[in-house]
Amino acid sequence: MGEAKGSTLVYILIVLLSLIAFGFAIAAERRRTVGETIQDPIFNTTYCVYNSDVATGYGVGSFLFLLSSQSLLMSVTKCMCFGKSLTPGSDRAWSIIYFFSSWITFVVAEACLIAGAKKNAYHTKYLKAGTFSCDSLRKGIFIAGAVFVVATMILNVYYYIYFTKSVSSTSAQKTNRSGSAVGMTVGYA
Repeated sequence: MGEAKGSTLVYILIVLLSLIAFGFAIAAERRRTVGETIQDPIFNTTYCVYNSDVATGYGVGSFLFLLSSQSLLMSVTKCMCFGKSLTPGSDRAWSIIYFFSSWITFVVAEACLIAGAKKNAYHTKYLKAGTFSCDSLRKGIFIAGAVFVVATMILNVYYYIYFTKSVSSTSAQKTNRSGSAVGMTVGYA
């Protein structure tokens, strides 16, 4: 319908913030905390020693960058609830579909990232009887978050494309309302 084009700066910022979030999620997966079982001969106890906890910071960083990307888009489009109404048609339908889809993938990505960061930060100091391994984050939590970050980015770009087409389309907005004669008759004698 409309050949409207959104702001190039908004496109660049959405993609850039999402790609940074993706990079942090990949870095978090590669730097997950891994525990090593150590036997203490003096106190006759077994405990876990963990390597660096940098993956938690990467996971939270990814969470924040994706949140800022989504917040930017929702503030620019006024969350599709406020501002100019969308013109009826296929652009509005696709805009609504991409809006809800992007929110679903956003929530899943944020849940993966924050759950991964929380679980990565949790460490057990002493092993219980019968436990032979240290608690650590399962592989793939941050990767799942990264996949949903990319899906959110793609859906956000499409949402913004169809949103700007629907808002700037003037076919249905230019209705002639110069005279309101609905339900009124003219010329009573």
